[in-house]
This record gives sequence, structure tokens and C-alpha cells, in this order.
Amino acid sequence: MDVEILNRKDFVSKSQVKWCRGCGDFNVLKTMQSVLAKTGRTRENSVFISGIGCSSRFPYYLETYGFHTIHGRAPAVATGVKAVNPELDVWVITGDGDALSIGGNHFIHAIRRNQDIKILLFNNAVYGLTKGQFSPTSAQGWVSKSSPSGSPDRALSPLALAASADATFIARTSDNDPNHLAMVLEAAADHKGTAVVEILQNCVIFNDKVHEPYNGPKNRDENLLYLNSSMPLLFGKDKTKALINNGFGFKVAKVDDPCVLVHDPETQESTYAFALANLNYPQFPVPVGIFRQIQRPTFDQVLTEQQNRAIKKRGTRDLTTLLQQGSYQRLV
Repeated sequence: MDVEILNRKDFVSKSQVKWCRGCGDFNVLKTMQSVLAKTGRTRENSVFISGIGCSSRFPYYLETYGFHTIHGRAPAVATGVKAVNPELDVWVITGDGDALSIGGNHFIHAIRRNQDIKILLFNNAVYGLTKGQFSPTSAQGWVSKSSPSGSPDRALSPLALAASADATFIARTSDNDPNHLAMVLEAAADHKGTAVVEILQNCVIFNDKVHEPYNGPKNRDENLLYLNSSMPLLFGKDKTKALINNGFGFKVAKVDDPCVLVHDPETQESTYAFALANLNYPQFPVPVGIFRQIQRPTFDQVLTEQQNRAIKKRGTRDLTTLLQQGSYQRLV
């Protein structure tokens, strides 16, 4: 049977895109469509599930299956979709407010279960859809119309939270760097397990250039730390600065320091990824790339093994017969 080869346009839906002009979501959408085509995904086997927020309109703009669910619950719906049909490629689209505030609990439990889903967390450090309140990732003291005295809360790091929940795949990239974004999305697509990708995304209306000091085109070379497997942790425009161990964290050293660390995303202990996720600008560079990439059984695999053990022990039963008996206990 001939296999249809798809291109980016095959994943473009007919729905009118309703984001603000200049929104970073446009780049993510276009890159995602290209990645689906490049990695050989099909429209029939791809499902995009979102919560609430600007980014969560994503499923409308892809010619795949999709589900625009309720606030913060997209990981729970995605977990169910994957559990009943493990053959599907299941993606979760969420924002910093959707995933880390009302959806914080679902975010954590999806990660610890290691269901085979890909969570793309668009982080613009603001509630854009509801016009500019501070979100869980807004900087402490950040002033908005709804917080004229500044946000009183400390900012939450999405990837530090993911590392704490022992995520098997953790990565960060930017909406304004399509090549790097595509590389990270392709790696996430190929990962078997929960992949958490933080996308530094710009909201042109309510938090414009929030990430510009480190991911702006003129600032990347100096202030981003590009993580590459088996490569030393070097940064700075001429790669003259490095990271070395400092207790349970890092400190900046010169490039010729004999203790310069080499990046290993397959490090089993999540403390390494946790320490990377807690590097904050301007004291440190901002890491981008794949922080962690390890393997362990996925949630749907564990469920299948559990069901097979039960069938082997008790045999198969008919649901109608079970219900007519009135009590499950009469059949066991």
C-alpha cells in the first residue's frame, strides 16, 4: 500500500488564526506543522489537546484531531486518550497560567505517571487571554494593571517543577528561534514517555520582550547556554565562560578551569536537571536545549501489564454478565 507523504501545508487547517499580530504563537504553530510532516506523523494518528488560554487555541489551527478542554485539565484528558489508544501521538498545548496555576496538580501527576504524551508549555509569564494579570511565572515585583504594587509571589520555574516530579524528558527553547525549536520538538516527538518542553514565548500586548534580555537575537550568544550532549557547559559570546559544580548547584568559572562540566542529558538523577532549571538570569546564563532524556516504562505500558496479569489470573469476563450479576464479588 502506498504511504502518503505529507508536507507542512497538509497540517494547516482552514480555521482563521485569531492571535494578535506579532504573537510568538505563530512561529510555534508553523514549526509544529513542519515537524509533524518531517517526522512522518499522520493527521489521523495525531491528537492535540489544550486547556484554556491564547496558546490553547492551537488545536483549531492544525489539520489533525484535537480537543479544546477545560482550564488546566488537558494533561488528564491526554492521559486518558493515550491509555485507551496507545497508537496515537498525543500532544498537550498549555500556557504558564493554565498548566501551573489551576492545572498545577494535573501537570505534576501527568509527569510522575510518565504517560507517553508531549506537553508544550508556552511561557510568556502573563495571563494574556484575560488581559495581563501576573501568572505563576511572572517575576516577583512585576507591575501590571491588576497588580499596581507588583506581584508579591516568587516566580515558579516550570522545568524545576518537572524535574522535581522526575520527568523523563525536559527541554527549553524559544519561539523566535525556529531551527532550535524544531530540533527540540523533533526530539520530544521521538521520546517514549512524558516530554515537557518549555517554550519561551512573547506576548506582544501584555508582556512584550519579557525574554528579550537573554533570548533576543542580539543577546543569545552572550546570555544563553546551549545544552549539547557530551559537550562542556560553555557560554558567552566567545565561549570564554563555563559552569562548574558548587555544592548542589553551579558557579561560573573560566573556560580553562579543569573542573568544567560536560553535559549529559542521560544523567539518571533528576537533581542535575533541577539545578540547571534553577539557573536564573542575570546571575547565570539561561539554559536551552534538552536538559534530561531518560527511559522508564510509560503509564499505558504499566496499565497493559497490569491488565494482562489480571486476565492471566482470573480469565476474561463479559461486562454485561458482570452487571447482570449485580455484584462483582459473585464472579471472583
